[in-house]
Amino acid sequence: MAKEEVKVLIIGSGPAGYTAAIYAARAGLNPVLYTGGQPGGQLTTTNDVENFPGYPEGINGPQMMIDLQKQAERFGTKINYGLVTSVDFSGYPLKVTIDEKDEVIAESVIIATGATAKYLGLPSEEKFYNRGVSACAVCDGYFYRGKEVAVVGAGDSAAEEATYLAKLCTKVHLIVRRDEMRASRIMQNRVLSTPNIEVHWNTETEEIIGDDNGVTGVRLVNTRTGEKKHVALQGFFLAIGHKPNTDIFKDYIEMDETGYIKVQPGSTKTNIEGVFAVGDATDKVYRQAITAAGTGCMGALDAEKFLVAKELQTA
Repeated sequence: MAKEEVKVLIIGSGPAGYTAAIYAARAGLNPVLYTGGQPGGQLTTTNDVENFPGYPEGINGPQMMIDLQKQAERFGTKINYGLVTSVDFSGYPLKVTIDEKDEVIAESVIIATGATAKYLGLPSEEKFYNRGVSACAVCDGYFYRGKEVAVVGAGDSAAEEATYLAKLCTKVHLIVRRDEMRASRIMQNRVLSTPNIEVHWNTETEEIIGDDNGVTGVRLVNTRTGEKKHVALQGFFLAIGHKPNTDIFKDYIEMDETGYIKVQPGSTKTNIEGVFAVGDATDKVYRQAITAAGTGCMGALDAEKFLVAKELQTA
């Protein structure tokens, strides 16, 4: 087992992780970043990013992550391709195991592991991902203006995405599995009072249909009668939740009931001294690249203050 000692260890390589690396490196902290199983995070599965400031013509998601990585490396961040498989935050310094064999001893850790959108599990979802299938209406809705789309889900997120898309699209089909929604009453009223939203109650998606150009429709099935119908549309949005990638920290880090890491208000500090959490691993509300990057900056600044205070204590 190889051992490495670092001042700042960053776990994750999306906008939050790379921004934390840029700030930590510029502060002379010589950060080490492990990319995780999906280098670049969720944006590597996004073709066009048009809502990140500084790119007037938009930018390809994977290219944006490459640019962020180069910027982090320019200031001295060491980028390692590897997966954190376990942690030991029971004492200090902090211990992290990489790929079940190598150990990193860290004076501070910034968790930037992100979250993963939940999907229905249909093969056609993967086939048409980024060609009509999306898990973020705010990110991709602009590309479907003037078109007909569907949203799957019954909670507040689904209601919010449906009403957001209704402002851009000619019609929104909201597919609800049961005969009621889980969304708050005010959100349900908003959905039901929007004229170009049609709610399909007691309905599941059996298949997403498309061709070489992308999604052309969906085949729906009524869960009570078994009746099937085809709906022609060009966009299919999942709004059935996200799962934060935080399972390996659950023995040490305080989380909410769905696994999002709790941080102290106005900071990125967790309940463990020297451990900070940023990006979508903590954010169930916004989940945008720009907000993730902002908390990445906060995490690096919090880590720097923590390390300076530690040095003064031992001086």
